[in-house]
Amino acid sequence: MKKIKRLLIANRGEIALRIIRSAREEGIYTLAVYSEADIDAPHVLAADQAVCIGPPASSQSYLDMEKILKVCHEYKIDAIHPGYGFLSENATFAKRVEEEGITFIGPSPKAIEVMGSKLEAKATVQKFNVPLVPGGDEAIDDIEKAEKMALEVGYPILIKASAGGGGKGMRVVEDPKDFTSQMDRAVSEAMSSFGDGAVFIEKYIQKPRHIEIQILADKHGNVVHLFERDCSIQRRHQKVIEEAPSAVLSDQLRAEMGECAVRVAQSCDYVGAGTVEFILDVDNSFYFLEMNTRLQVEHTVTEEITQLDLVKEQIRIAEGEELGYAQEDLKIQGHAIEVRVYAEDPYQNFLPDTGKLIRYQEPAGMRVRVDSGYREGMEVSMHYDPMMGKLIVWGKDRTEAIARMLRAIDEYKITGLETTLPFCKFVFQHEAFISGNFGTNFVGEYFKPEFLEESLSEEEELVAIATIAELFYKKKKSEETSELTNLLTPWKLRRLT
Repeated sequence: MKKIKRLLIANRGEIALRIIRSAREEGIYTLAVYSEADIDAPHVLAADQAVCIGPPASSQSYLDMEKILKVCHEYKIDAIHPGYGFLSENATFAKRVEEEGITFIGPSPKAIEVMGSKLEAKATVQKFNVPLVPGGDEAIDDIEKAEKMALEVGYPILIKASAGGGGKGMRVVEDPKDFTSQMDRAVSEAMSSFGDGAVFIEKYIQKPRHIEIQILADKHGNVVHLFERDCSIQRRHQKVIEEAPSAVLSDQLRAEMGECAVRVAQSCDYVGAGTVEFILDVDNSFYFLEMNTRLQVEHTVTEEITQLDLVKEQIRIAEGEELGYAQEDLKIQGHAIEVRVYAEDPYQNFLPDTGKLIRYQEPAGMRVRVDSGYREGMEVSMHYDPMMGKLIVWGKDRTEAIARMLRAIDEYKITGLETTLPFCKFVFQHEAFISGNFGTNFVGEYFKPEFLEESLSEEEELVAIATIAELFYKKKKSEETSELTNLLTPWKLRRLT
């Protein structure tokens, strides 16, 4: 068993900081890499050592394999943790790391490659009795053949890119007359986003829930699942709110989905932490969607309900240790919810926002956790993903968790740019969420930007006016003063008080 002593974190922001903390508790030396844009970032300051690897552009820094491997050799690094995003699901990178004699904290290059292609993944798991969404099992590029398949599957259908994720290269088609134009758009977007124009056709599940199962697998053939996460609150097919456990799964259905996720892992000889994603229909039928071969953004809620540190588990597995526990040893403890704090404007259809964090104050208190990569005074730039951090709460049950989350959101003070926090507060106060009766179409069904325009109380108006007046007096430069004109929505004024 080879113990990891010197770890390079090939990532940035909150996930890099989160990995550094767990590694340090294990007595592991940590080295952060950073771009010129991140020179003062918290993860750079937290690591034992940090090395600049290039300009702000990801292609010249965080995605540059050769630079990262060069740093590994220069600093005698024996393991790399890729986090999520960037190179975390790049089979070529994982293979290069292994070839250089460095431990890759993640699955094998083969498993990444198989599960990185939705078509190959479907073909692989089908042999292990895993249910699939009705549809084609091969890439389609012939329009006439594709139209015929769509009719056989039955409208509405979903055209989906085989490579990549994040909702790119996906088109819902409800009317056959729109098929050709939507097919062209899906192929074009898939090619521009992933360099692979392969698409396939599935039946569109109209009121689905997005349920995912966390799995852990060691190098000795042991595989367990750590229960589910409900990730149904999304915008543009990307998650915003996640909770564990789901409000709608019975114990029997949870066990069935968990066992199915274990079979998916076994189908590709998976090692490490991974997530198997399913679509859950209104009749409780579930279908395999994809497997993410890395640590998920929302892994935190699983940690809260299992009391397992998933980064430490990844490190132990990479070192060759056995899991040390069986499925029957794992129990759900309470309820956890996470919101992703995106620098996006929910008043403007979630457009990305940038700017300086004039005020940045994180909430605190019992069972409130913030995983963030920013601090007050930093710039949120256009170079990277707009997610600034994650707010996570735990409660003894779902009701307490929701109440705690609402309190924490009110305590989270961010000015200088817009965030998704107002939208998240709207969700937690909505009857559909409270009742658990919602799906991935929550935004389309229930949300409009004008619903966020709450009026201020008389006291709040007076305090806000006084605060704005004081800020104007303090700001002498015109460009600084102009920042204040973007702070005048009721939500922003309330958060200044």
